[in-house]
Amino acid sequence: MPNFSPNHRVHKPVVRSRGGVVASQHVGAARIGAQILTEGGNAVDAAVATSFALGVLEPWMSGIGGGGMMIVRHADGKVDTVDFGMRAPAALALADYPLAEGEANDLFAWPAVQKDSNMTGPLSIAVPGVVDGLGVAYGAWDSKPWANLLAPAVNLAHQGLSVDWYATLMIAQCAGGLAKWPASADRFLPSGHPPPIPMAPTATSRLPMESLAKTLDTLMRNGPRAFYEGPLAERIAAESQALGSSLSAQDLAAYHAQILKPLCISYRDAKIWATPELTAGPTLAHVLRNHEEFQNLQSGPDTEWYLSLVNSLQTAYTKRLAEMGDINGGRDIGCTTHFTIADRDGTIVTLTQTLLSVFGSMVTLPETGILMNNGIFWFDPRKDNPNSLAPSKRCLSNMCPVVVERADGAVFGIGASGGRRIMPAVAQIAAFTTDFCMDLEDALHCPRIDVSGTGLVLADSDLPEVVVNALASQFKTNVKKRTVYPSWFANISAVQVEARDRIGGTEPTLPWADAVTEI
Repeated sequence: MPNFSPNHRVHKPVVRSRGGVVASQHVGAARIGAQILTEGGNAVDAAVATSFALGVLEPWMSGIGGGGMMIVRHADGKVDTVDFGMRAPAALALADYPLAEGEANDLFAWPAVQKDSNMTGPLSIAVPGVVDGLGVAYGAWDSKPWANLLAPAVNLAHQGLSVDWYATLMIAQCAGGLAKWPASADRFLPSGHPPPIPMAPTATSRLPMESLAKTLDTLMRNGPRAFYEGPLAERIAAESQALGSSLSAQDLAAYHAQILKPLCISYRDAKIWATPELTAGPTLAHVLRNHEEFQNLQSGPDTEWYLSLVNSLQTAYTKRLAEMGDINGGRDIGCTTHFTIADRDGTIVTLTQTLLSVFGSMVTLPETGILMNNGIFWFDPRKDNPNSLAPSKRCLSNMCPVVVERADGAVFGIGASGGRRIMPAVAQIAAFTTDFCMDLEDALHCPRIDVSGTGLVLADSDLPEVVVNALASQFKTNVKKRTVYPSWFANISAVQVEARDRIGGTEPTLPWADAVTEI
């Protein structure tokens, strides 16, 4: 029998505004983005502020040591993608990643590498892209001074990381890895242990982040390219190499985020804009092309609809694994965050950013205070495969921010965190809003499935019994409750733009996530 109450229900209403709205995985970051909108900033301004704030508020999920993708849907209907994904250092040596027996015990079931050097530690670090990605978007579409957008994150870092039970949980599950690296242990393991949870009503606890605050202050004063060129970049490279990474100052100087043309997917009577190339966008397009062949739409998703979706997801993942590489199983505790913003004019930014695994490489650079990614783990450590590890190669990611333009004029910005579960969740929210014309609140609360390349179907316990039985009769199926931890079905943050209203909503079961409107 499942270990959850069948009577337990969680409902989180959306928020609605005539101004702008920010939907984020951390409500504190959403408040900062909404304040930028209130002060007259646009969606891109708010995205810069929200992104930097998230790297301080939930450092295990993302930060300036990681990478990401965003879609900008401008008020005039034009759509752009900004690609700031990570890439392998140019001096990466394949001899540093000899295969071992067994499988890696983390996100992806790659063959194991000796000492897990591709998964944790300095050899797992890829070239970060977040700061340049935000800088490129800011340079193209800004309206507020750069320093104003970073100041909130600088202040948060000076205050230190607020400790609650979730922070302690996230730190505790990775305590063994963090303890191996002195700067990470100093920051996250006071007295050598995960921080205790403050229990008194007025008690507070914070973990110092002064070194990161100084780095953010440098970026605030000198601009985004200071991360890649000049004294700060040289310190980042020197610190990384002193620990054993191949990341160099030349890697940082050569890194440039790109503004790309997004995928445009025609689906029924809607258009869906997705990220191209080495993301989950092409796989999403494959899912929707297959699922569009199902024409027997009822008033809501029924048994046949879910069966069609499962088949579409399985077919798309088979193609992805064969032609793009990526995953072939493994357990998923992905370290990613997502937020979506709509401003008063109707511009939408939907942005996913990540360190890859929880706490990324586990390595914090001691002087600059940057928690670094483990993007090398995205690569297949075997030779001669589509996603095999190689110097200077771009990483293949699961990120899947999208914009949905429905025939009635409603526009949705959708994205999620959750590793390989991101794309199936985004596909379903997009399909709920188009196939059944659901509004955002209904779509966020509608029961979901997950099919993400393992051969297993995860079925939401709130699905009707007839649907679960039909899935179980055709596929290996596990019933899971949508819970705070673990997040079986990915965590959605989304907005809906209508003629007058801006609507924002987040994953109902995630207590720290919420949408905040401008005042």
